[in-house]
Amino acid sequence: MIIAFLIAIIGMIPVVLAICVIKIYKGSELATALFLYMLFISFWQLDVAVLYLDGIFSKNLIMLLFRLFRIGTTFMVPIVFYLAYILIKKHTANFKNKTYYQFLLSIFNRKVLFFLVVWSSIIYLINMTRLGIVDIKEVKILHSTTYFYFPEYGPLQFLYLFHTGSLIIFVMFTFIISRQIQNIYLKGFLSTFSFCTFLLFVFGFLNFIPGAGALFSSLGIIIFSVIIVFSFIRMHTMLTVNFNRLLERQKKLDNAGNLTASLVHEVKNILQIINGYSKLLSELKTLPSEGKKMNEMIQSAALQLDELVKNYAGYLKYKSIEFNMVDLNEIIEQAIEISEEFLQRNAVKVTFEKKYRTLKTYANQTYLKQVFVNLIKNSSEAFPKGRSIREIIISTDIKIDRIFIHLIDTGNGIPEDNWESIFDPFTSSRKEGLGLGLPFVKNIIMEHRGEIKVVDSGPNGTHIQIILPQYSFSDF
Repeated sequence: MIIAFLIAIIGMIPVVLAICVIKIYKGSELATALFLYMLFISFWQLDVAVLYLDGIFSKNLIMLLFRLFRIGTTFMVPIVFYLAYILIKKHTANFKNKTYYQFLLSIFNRKVLFFLVVWSSIIYLINMTRLGIVDIKEVKILHSTTYFYFPEYGPLQFLYLFHTGSLIIFVMFTFIISRQIQNIYLKGFLSTFSFCTFLLFVFGFLNFIPGAGALFSSLGIIIFSVIIVFSFIRMHTMLTVNFNRLLERQKKLDNAGNLTASLVHEVKNILQIINGYSKLLSELKTLPSEGKKMNEMIQSAALQLDELVKNYAGYLKYKSIEFNMVDLNEIIEQAIEISEEFLQRNAVKVTFEKKYRTLKTYANQTYLKQVFVNLIKNSSEAFPKGRSIREIIISTDIKIDRIFIHLIDTGNGIPEDNWESIFDPFTSSRKEGLGLGLPFVKNIIMEHRGEIKVVDSGPNGTHIQIILPQYSFSDF
């Protein structure tokens, strides 16, 4: 009785941890998968605990409870598969090896998940018959005077062994997939989780040794729980620290927002002066052709700034952005034209691979143009002095009703740990930088119901991908 109670208490540790995960990550599919997995681990321990209830319950009741609680080990397999499926669909960045990524997608999908659930149900039903478990018998634990019930397996027990053995394959996939996650804290936690699950699997299989009793499974649960709890606390602490930093940044943004209205007013005044003198310059008959071209560039940049100020003032007033069907090709070409001065200054060439004659999208032209100006400017400043190939390539593609925009440069690259943080406010690698350019870019893309991410980056360059819905009704 005492042994059964201790085993059951140990088995409750994963459930307590799972409840904490659910509370912190409420609404997250990943948290739900982790919760279910740890819940089934607890069922597994209860399955072991009932074998020590001789004298408390009848043999037939113990047999029934043992079969029922085997739901834990049986359904751990589809749960780990579901965990890997969620990681691929929602938490990975982009696999460098596209063929491998497509291979994973062909395995980890809803159809295979449904098959695994049905297959696990069949295994569970076999377990409820004499084909899976014939009976239970008393066995003495090695080097002790304690007895417990041990199952006598039926002719189809090999199916159960094969089924639970497949768990290790899905755990390996989970570990490999978790390495593609950009969030370093979640990546570390899932890597530890995969390793601990492997240890738990090894300890669990030792339970098939009759004389070992519950020693190995309980030891495995203790090791699993201690390491996972430590890893979870570490992840939670780091996320909390990161969250507090974001709050501080938000306070700065709020303070900056209070000054924006007056700043917009002053910029409009200065723009009127620039536009006025620019028009006067264009009327000069003695202005050389090169000067006229420069003046046209000034007028183009001033017009973009004027439109940006008007849009931003409207956003401050109405908290909304006006969208229309626009030609993305024209927006990118105009952004490159506006960026010509600092491209020449940094000796960088921009190539726009125009795949479509027109590329219509539902967007705000002024804001989207500024997005590309910011991205081109950032990329042009990322080249080391000795780099001979100084190029930025912009290309577009359409898949169903989504537009994929790729911006690839041959600059210094971004450390993988910073792929997410570069979009945080007040984060800049340059001393004179405010760290507001890329946050602006991300906010505008999000307002367009799109997403932006670093696909790949290294010493030879960076690949940034933007995904935009093509139409107002596009499901994104």
